[in-house]
Amino acid sequence: MDPRQQARVDLAAVLRWAARLGLNEGVDNHFSVLVPGTEDRFIINPHRRHWCDMRASDLVEVDGDGNLVVGDEPPEATAFFIHWRIHTQCAHAKAILHTHMPYATALSALEGGRLEPIVQPALKFHNQIAYDDAYNGLALDSAEGDRLAGALADRRIAILANHGVITTGPTVAHAFNDLYYLERAAQAQVLAYSTGRPVQRIPQSVCETTFQQMQADRDDQATRFLAEIKRLLDKEEPDYAD
Repeated sequence: MDPRQQARVDLAAVLRWAARLGLNEGVDNHFSVLVPGTEDRFIINPHRRHWCDMRASDLVEVDGDGNLVVGDEPPEATAFFIHWRIHTQCAHAKAILHTHMPYATALSALEGGRLEPIVQPALKFHNQIAYDDAYNGLALDSAEGDRLAGALADRRIAILANHGVITTGPTVAHAFNDLYYLERAAQAQVLAYSTGRPVQRIPQSVCETTFQQMQADRDDQATRFLAEIKRLLDKEEPDYAD
């Protein structure tokens, strides 16, 4: 398959899967990927379309000035300013997924909220999360997009105070793998907090060792996870690839 079409199919697949998992919020939030072979265009879900029946052909392509290159309607302004400024300033962010998913967003609403090393999935993100602790309103201009890109810097993930999360990666598969496991780790943490009992933190030395072990398997896990998502969609909702 042509790399540009493959990027569209992959993005449509994870949008649908995110909707199945309840990681979306109404018709808001946005996923994007740079157009393969370019550095000045990206593919993103269209303005306020629900993710549950998103198709590859529904996705739009936008240039660095916000001009619509392919598609019927440009993305909402916050989608453009968040995604384009991060794509531009963070070289590792070929794919960018932004959600208000429930449990990770709950952590963002806690004063000094941090993902704690209390369950194994959290160790995937050891020293990989940037925390933006100052909610600054909607991202309606380049300055706010630049501020968020600066907060992310070279980290894979940003947790945005009172807002939600951003995951990034070299591919859609990598970014979605992180999005999924981040929410699972946050869910376990919120549930642990709800008991009112002290949490048991994993020692830093074990966190580092386990992170390195997980890194060795990261590419394979991310690739296979997306392949399995598409295998299931091929059987149940094959029009996602249209």
